[in-house]
Amino acid sequence: MQSMPRILVVAGVVVVAGLALLSLYTVLALNWSYSDGERTGYLQKFSRKGWICKTYEGELAMTTVPGVAPILWDFTVRDEAVASQMNTLVGQRVVLHYEEHRGLPTSCFGDTAYFADRIQALDYSVPAEQPASPTSR
Repeated sequence: MQSMPRILVVAGVVVVAGLALLSLYTVLALNWSYSDGERTGYLQKFSRKGWICKTYEGELAMTTVPGVAPILWDFTVRDEAVASQMNTLVGQRVVLHYEEHRGLPTSCFGDTAYFADRIQALDYSVPAEQPASPTSR
């Protein structure tokens, strides 16, 4: 009967070590990006969703030529300030900066591997006419 508590101790150590390794892996996967870049398109959809783990999910419609069906690109947002900014830009043409984090162990961090961390609205306003220079007549 003395070996029974030893087995429980070994099993407990194995479980704790496994959880520690999984936690370390998750922290590394969230903080070390596989790739990063920018994508431009129309912010078509943005919402907060999930049963238990609520995440911000969006969809960018990237068009190459007017009249051609857009390519839809799904992304996740982790930062509340960026999510708030995106809510005001739905329907507008934007540039998103993202980082790709592959191999996350659960979907509680987001539905996609692409995490948008910055957004910039593209301004297509026409510049004001420049006054004629004194030398031109």
